[in-house]
Amino acid sequence: MPKISIQFLGAAQTTTGSMHMLHVDDKKILLDCGLFQGRREESRQRNLEFPFEPAGVSSLILSHAHIDHCGNIPNLIKKGFDETVFCTSATLDLSAALLRDSAHIQEKDIQFLNKKRAQKRKPPLEPLYTIKDAEESLYNFHSVYYRRPFHVLNELTVNFLDAGHILGSALTILNFQNSKTRKRILFTGDLGRKDMPILKNPEIPEGIDTLIIESTYGNRMHGDIKQSDEKLAAVINRVVARRGKIIVPAFSVGRTQELVYSIKRLLNDGRIPPIPVFVDSPLAVNVTEIFRNHYECYDTQTRDLLLNGSDPFGFETLTYVRTVDQSKALNDKQEPCIIISSSGMCEAGRILHHLKNNIENPNNLILIVGFMATETLGRKIVERQPEVRIFGEPYPLRAEVAIMNEFSAHADAAGLTDFTRKVKERGQLKRIFIVHGEKEQCIALAGRLKEAVGIDCVIPKTGERYNL
Repeated sequence: MPKISIQFLGAAQTTTGSMHMLHVDDKKILLDCGLFQGRREESRQRNLEFPFEPAGVSSLILSHAHIDHCGNIPNLIKKGFDETVFCTSATLDLSAALLRDSAHIQEKDIQFLNKKRAQKRKPPLEPLYTIKDAEESLYNFHSVYYRRPFHVLNELTVNFLDAGHILGSALTILNFQNSKTRKRILFTGDLGRKDMPILKNPEIPEGIDTLIIESTYGNRMHGDIKQSDEKLAAVINRVVARRGKIIVPAFSVGRTQELVYSIKRLLNDGRIPPIPVFVDSPLAVNVTEIFRNHYECYDTQTRDLLLNGSDPFGFETLTYVRTVDQSKALNDKQEPCIIISSSGMCEAGRILHHLKNNIENPNNLILIVGFMATETLGRKIVERQPEVRIFGEPYPLRAEVAIMNEFSAHADAAGLTDFTRKVKERGQLKRIFIVHGEKEQCIALAGRLKEAVGIDCVIPKTGERYNL
């Protein structure tokens, strides 16, 4: 058996910048390569340089296509990595769209910064990566089907199971085996929830002895997904009655499609009036087309809808907004409407313009449907800070804020605990590492798992390395 260790390089006691290095003798295998998101200068410095030599990495295994898991791959390749990025087919398609979009944001962001630097006679900066870099990085991607083992090293095979988090998300099983012994490590990436619309439930692997599990909601419980339509209908009807707008910052992958599907159900049942709905994100438009092409990820109900000719992502009052002029025109609308726009944490994109134009009106409502990391504009809105800064300018937060964690694609504390219990029942679980969660969430989940499965959990700090 080779000498195996794991080093935690990102998303350790935080929820962003997922990146872990598996050392197998002198070989290095990277698990995820995500962008760190937070304060502008800190994010740039942490994303620009890697705490290892990229050219020395043997391969990269990507759990899913969210930017905090895949967003720094083009930069990794720029810095010398030239091996294979393994992922599922849907993750490859989504990564192509998201990395181009991320590069576009990098380029626009650096243009804005360089204008300010020029005024102070400072030298210009380069973007983290360009659209060209993002497109060229896709040559390194190789897609693999769920449940089809593939070799990474002589004694290491990898197997993807469905994580149920977003389209194409994967549980990564690292299986070391020789004539004498066997070791199976599970990296959850981000773990999904049971009984959510559109996607299948997370699978439960067998024979796992080491678990690396996320903890985004390690001490939080989601509302019942069965009540989500009722709560959403109440929010929409309340705002329509006062002639306001509903502004929804939502991730282009997963959350937008779930919201659209839920609104369609409410309209079909007559539980809300025929309110105009705008999905204002070119990325979300492209991603929705990708969703339509990946039946293999759907639950039975969604797959049957599509096979019978019904589009879960389309209805009469829904408009997918592509152009900048169409987006700007939404600011002039006086009638009630719903605007779903990216980015999900309110850090970039068209959502900033919609917040700027609507945040001061108490008739309006900002609907939060996902996790907001520390220091993001989205977190400040969740905290209902009386004043927030948008494009560097202060705006009073007068709009109502509603939070619906029912739409979260992450397993909550009970879901994470139940998943771990089942993994132990089907294997020889001995070690648990808790990642991808703020410190208090990690500590709380460690306590829950200790009680549930009797194993002391490790909460690694950034840079720490453990022998396996």
